Amino acid sequence: MRLASFNILHGRAFDGSHAPLDHLVDACVSFEADVVCLQEVDRNQQRSGGVDQTAAVADAMGAKAWRFQPALIGEPGGQWRVAGDDDGDDGPGYGVGLISRWPVTRWRVTRLTAARGRWPVFVPGRRAVILLADEPRVCLTAEIDAPGGRLVVATTHLSFVPGWNIAQLRRATREVAASGSPCIVLSDFNVPGPVPARVSGWRSLGRAPTFPADRPSVQIDHAIALGRLPAATVEARRVPVSDHRALLVDLHGPLRAPSGPPSGVLGPSGPPSGV
Repeated sequence: MRLASFNILHGRAFDGSHAPLDHLVDACVSFEADVVCLQEVDRNQQRSGGVDQTAAVADAMGAKAWRFQPALIGEPGGQWRVAGDDDGDDGPGYGVGLISRWPVTRWRVTRLTAARGRWPVFVPGRRAVILLADEPRVCLTAEIDAPGGRLVVATTHLSFVPGWNIAQLRRATREVAASGSPCIVLSDFNVPGPVPARVSGWRSLGRAPTFPADRPSVQIDHAIALGRLPAATVEARRVPVSDHRALLVDLHGPLRAPSGPPSGVLGPSGPPSGV
């Protein structure tokens, strides 16, 4: 079984220039993954040609289930509002996507609020630091009817604000773990190295630098797991899209059903209210 996590930079090239949609689609198909988790995804945005990027990748993969989940409605960097449960499927949105070759029996959404203020961010394609306001985030969870049993897979794209992203990570992993099934979160956490596993109580499925794509020096794209799963290996793969490398995770063996409640779930202490 192969799973992939990829921050797609809304389909742009490493330097932020326009890239044809087929570059993104071909890259994702080349992963040969059973489940693909995407971050920084556009739906019906002018800057990316007005397409639904998740749908385009899902169609090319021949996926049985997929979903785009907006964190915001409107134009990133322009006029936007926080996405809500009543938003339709046709407006411009920006968020995450999850695509599965196997049926999904249930979807769950956890909304994560933005930090206040403007914060410095390094943009590798420009080789510059700019000040940015944070944006709302969202965690999308799928309960997948995979060969050998049910598997819970989730994706999110956490804040770049130090500390705030840790609080978001703790909340997201608690929500995902509530299913009591073997769980994997594949995401751009904007948190380096061993930190996600340490603060969540989950285990890392592998280490590989993913950012920036041309000369990766840090891992901010991760796969962390809870519950009994086969041994895993990871690869950080560069493709002609994005300033991140894609993280590919191979599980070597069949899924095993859990026995009893999951271990490693965080207790009542958690993020600040509203994170």
